[in-house]
Amino acid sequence: MRRKADLPRKTCASCGRPMVWRRAWAKVWDEVRYCSDRCRAAARRRPTRPG
Repeated sequence: MRRKADLPRKTCASCGRPMVWRRAWAKVWDEVRYCSDRCRAAARRRPTRPG
């Protein structure tokens, strides 16, 4: 059994909070960008600036 401190971590692309690997994300961990549905929705609502 792994300790929580040993689990992989990422930073949320929307809010910048650290998020820890979850069993539900095991198959898609490389694709996970947001810590919650709220952050994912906020990223969609945020207008993109022309660059």
